[in-house]
Amino acid sequence: MLLSVCLAGAAALVLLAVARPAARRLPPARAALLLATSALGGAAVWVIVVGLLAVLLVGQAPPVAAVGRWSARLVGAGDPVPTIASVAAWVAVAVGLAGAVMLARRLVAEARRWLPAYRSDRCAGVLVVVDDPEPAALAVPGWPGRIVVSSGMLRALPAEERRVLLAHEHCHLSHAHWLFRFVVRLAAAACPLARPYVAACDHALERWADEAAAAATGDRRLTAQAVARAALARHDAARTTAAAFTDGHISDRVAALLAPPPRRRWLPAAAPLVVLAIAAVCALLAGHDVHELFEFARYPGHGA
Repeated sequence: MLLSVCLAGAAALVLLAVARPAARRLPPARAALLLATSALGGAAVWVIVVGLLAVLLVGQAPPVAAVGRWSARLVGAGDPVPTIASVAAWVAVAVGLAGAVMLARRLVAEARRWLPAYRSDRCAGVLVVVDDPEPAALAVPGWPGRIVVSSGMLRALPAEERRVLLAHEHCHLSHAHWLFRFVVRLAAAACPLARPYVAACDHALERWADEAAAAATGDRRLTAQAVARAALARHDAARTTAAAFTDGHISDRVAALLAPPPRRRWLPAAAPLVVLAIAAVCALLAGHDVHELFEFARYPGHGA
């Protein structure tokens, strides 16, 4: 049992280490999908591992064993887990719960900011133009969602570059990029080791939308100019799940748009996906082993 728990935890750590370098070799859409899948999968395995370790510690407490009608002695003797590991697992559980609460509070605060976009009288389909001199443009989550553009941003861009902006934001909406952002932030809240995935996935999503805008306009140089001009007009602060046209890594985005289109390939994702499968199998085996241990400890005739 302890071996399967350790293997699951080790596989989750390996996954979180290898997925980001692999994603850099993929086209943006596939990179974002790999990053979101790896972050969620790695965090899920991590939660299972720390949860099992925490349960094993609690299961050895006589009051808990009395309620569950199993032998605390047999639970502790079945496959001894160092007490320090179980305590560390409970600390990790507390950190994860605190992170989830903080994420929920941020989402509620942002939802209150998004709500006016759905009630705006200046809505043409999914496009909402707000009278604000500060240049800003973002895709507001939802079905169908909204593209919110300030009058300041429209004045900052020439007509042809506005087409780039709208195509970029429409890509965010049509492919539900807010869901990718939510998934990686949930994973980072549950597993602090997944926090670097937030920035990596956000960048991949912006690159995805840039490539979609370049394809829609048929002009990669024009798209690069629009991204650079909007960034000079305003460098927006990062958001939780709303995707803004001027979110970070502007120089990297412009350089990528001035280069040839990325190659469409999946091969670099093979290794992270194999590691994810191994981690998932090990986690399932660990859960089964812990269940069997408690069932054995509850066997009639075993005293507490």
